[in-house]
Amino acid sequence: MVSGGRLPCPAVRTDALDYHLPDELIATQAAEPRDSAKLLLIRRESQTLEHHCVADLPKLDLFSPGDLMLVNQTRVLPAQLTGVRQGTGGRVTGLFVNADSERQWRVMLESRGTLTPGEVIQLVAEDAKVKPAELELTASLGNGEWRAQLRGQDDTAGVLNRLGKTPLPPYIRKQRKKLGQGEITPDDQTRYNTVYAQSSGSVAAPTAGLHFTPGLLDALSQCGVKRAAVDLHVGLGTFAPVRSEQLEDHEMHRESYTVLRDTLDAIAQARSTGNKLFIVGTTTVRAIESLPDDALDPNRYPDGITASTNLFIRPDAGFTFRYTDRLMTNFHLPQSTLLALVASLPGVGLDRLMAIYEEAVANQYRFYSYGDAMLIV
Repeated sequence: MVSGGRLPCPAVRTDALDYHLPDELIATQAAEPRDSAKLLLIRRESQTLEHHCVADLPKLDLFSPGDLMLVNQTRVLPAQLTGVRQGTGGRVTGLFVNADSERQWRVMLESRGTLTPGEVIQLVAEDAKVKPAELELTASLGNGEWRAQLRGQDDTAGVLNRLGKTPLPPYIRKQRKKLGQGEITPDDQTRYNTVYAQSSGSVAAPTAGLHFTPGLLDALSQCGVKRAAVDLHVGLGTFAPVRSEQLEDHEMHRESYTVLRDTLDAIAQARSTGNKLFIVGTTTVRAIESLPDDALDPNRYPDGITASTNLFIRPDAGFTFRYTDRLMTNFHLPQSTLLALVASLPGVGLDRLMAIYEEAVANQYRFYSYGDAMLIV
């Protein structure tokens, strides 16, 4: 959506979203406790930076009674899978993407040999006593993605809960392996989900929300901050790098989202009283900024809105944010659509964002999914 008042910038090359990050600043473990993570506060009006921790949020005099915090309450599935090719015994690693129906899957698979339609993969656990499951490949979708059919009596939830692991991003697993750590641990299933996670469906976490504890949420509530939720099930494309030379040539992935009537009413109430919307995470931004213009009309949408979005917010598109007054987000991968979104915020821009990232590196902030956070006000 482009509205009047902001003109598009010149086309942006993808390499303008690049920056250097030392490997040791890739966070391999979540902060303990969650709200002990660092918080880089960016004040756009004064163009100043402040260094805090997430637990400081209620003390920073940022909120007024009636301000609304919006979060993404999606839950991450145990979607990381290991399999064996029934014909050859070769090892296969996989990631459940979604289910077209209860037993029809879309899945990403990696194997040393060439996989073929009709082949059967036996999904297994590290513990040989755990019952395996069988997945028959039905059609290649290209780039390692397949349609597949669960065989036997298994259902999707049962297979994932029995055999799946937390789908940590490859950069965390790679860095853990380099440091001699376990690539995925049982603790990750808790720590790679927010404390308010509700509806399962994501293969990646809404990472800005990982920093909140029940105590911090209570403290914000005591400041008069209200909270409402959206559901946007985070897909594979969220953290994927842009591979085209120009941002405008990137084909954005599509994700499903739901914003219920209670949340729409909470947004309308905050807007009617002049209160700020405090958005936690870029996935929450994508959901609310994808809403139709008449979304707040209870007569038009009495139950809320369920839809899908491929919205690509980038600094060369002249995008006008309708709901994102303040944004809390983690530090993102170079050349990613998430960096482009943050750079598009009024008062930020590409040059300013790259300077902020340089400041974060210089001050040893931890980056990516288990890393520290920034808050733009």
